Order: sequence, then structure tokens, then C-alpha cells
Amino acid sequence: MANIKDLKKKIKSTKGTLKITSAMKLVSAAKLAKAQQAIQSSRPYANELELTIKTISALVENYSHKYLEENGNNETEALLVISSNKGLCGGYNAQLTKEVRRYLAETDKKVKVFFIGKKVKELIQKEVNVGKFYTFAKVDPTFIEMETVGKELAGLFTSGEVGTVKVAYNQFNSAISFTPMVKQLLPLSLDVEERKELEEKFPFDFKYEPTPKQILDALIPETFSTSLYTSLLDGIASEHGSRMAAMDNAVTNCKEAIKSQTIKMNKLRQAAITTELIEVVSGAESLNG
Repeated sequence: MANIKDLKKKIKSTKGTLKITSAMKLVSAAKLAKAQQAIQSSRPYANELELTIKTISALVENYSHKYLEENGNNETEALLVISSNKGLCGGYNAQLTKEVRRYLAETDKKVKVFFIGKKVKELIQKEVNVGKFYTFAKVDPTFIEMETVGKELAGLFTSGEVGTVKVAYNQFNSAISFTPMVKQLLPLSLDVEERKELEEKFPFDFKYEPTPKQILDALIPETFSTSLYTSLLDGIASEHGSRMAAMDNAVTNCKEAIKSQTIKMNKLRQAAITTELIEVVSGAESLNG
């Protein structure tokens, strides 16, 4: 059974942990506010841009682009996994790892896995065919840096080295919720049902300035890069939200631990005082007797 001295040490140590977790919670909350604003600003633009590309490409005849068409390689694909470089963020990396493993187990393709963030890489690198591990000047990559990554992955697709390019990341839902998912980036092709639906929705053609080809040639690479960058922003916001929630739980647990240890220490102290009083009274009684 722990004595009073040991309990004092535990309480002091737990209070130190409480200070650290409280500070980390505040930092994550501040970072989350910025990351949440970024993803909420970027996602509508990315969705509208993708919808515009799909609509125009469905309506324009005799147009082709290397990002829209399958390259005939149905055996291999590139998968970019976006995780964190740091831990202490709850189930952020564990759930993404589970989703990646599930996907790899179900696919019949040979997958080359690329990584942004080292945590998932450390967990699955012995199980997969590892491609490149991307590092950046700062913790969070810029759009230009992600555009460079995108061009490298797109180069694998356009050269025919891989048949598809996909990204695995945590999609941000709220400060306490995210969804691990695998999304296809290339090819940006429409399936038959989507094309038919768009043709029925727009039974007429638009007037374009400049030409449809010029518009699509400019916007299709932009759509790919924006979709990739939005996936990164989703991952960053999910990481900060998950870390904030994890540190909030840690703060609560520290406070409960300090409370319970303090009660236990007070009980031991009271027991020691009671024992001393009994000894004093017993000694006085024996002298009087």
C-alpha cells in the first residue's frame, strides 16, 4: 500500500502532466480554428471545380485529356497516405491505418504506397511496397509543395507506370469527428451513369470563352492539384481536432487522478493522526491507571 510520501510524488507528477496536456489542448484548439477555416474555405471550391470539369467534359464532344482517360494499366496503382508526424492525437493514425490495411487487403492491384507523415508509414512499411516519403520545409505543406507532389504522382499515371492514383486520408467532419477514406484522384473519368445524368440535366450546350478545350486544358490539372491539397487540409484539421479531444480527455483524467490520490493521501494522514492520538490517550490512561 502506498504511503503518504509516495502519494505526494504521484500527485506532483500528475500535476506536471496536467500542465502539459492543458497547454497542448490550448495549442491544438488554436491550430484547429485555423485549419478548420482553411478546409471549410477550400472544400466548396474544390467540389465546384470538380463538378464544373465533369459537366463540361460530359457535354463537349471530341475532347480528350490524359487525366480523364484510363491508360490501360489495370494492374498497378499509386496510393498516397496522408498521416501525422506526431502522436498523442487519439485514434487519428490508428483508424487511418486500419482503413489503409482494409483497402490493401480488398484490392487485387499491385499498390505502391507513398507517404506524407511518418506515423502510418512506421506501422505498415513492412507490409507494403513503399514508394517515396515526402518531407517539406515546414510542418504543413503549402499548395505549391503539394502541387509538386501531385505532378510527380500524375507523371506516374501519364507514363503508364500506374493505372490509378488514389489518396488515403482522414476527412474532417467536426472537431471531434473524422472519417478515414480512400479517394481516387486519377483518372478523373466519369462513369456511364454520371455522364448520362449530366447530359439529361443539361440538354443544351454552353457558350464558352475561350474555347472548351482551352478551359479544360487549364482547369483539369488545377482540379487534380486542388483535390489533393483539399485532402491534405482535411487531414490537418482532423489531426488537430483529434489531438484536442485526446488532450481534453487527458486533462479530465489527470484531474480525476489528482482528486482520488489526494483523497487517499488525506485518509492515510487522518489514519496516522488518529493512531497517534490513540497512542497518546492510551499512554495517558496507563499512567493514570
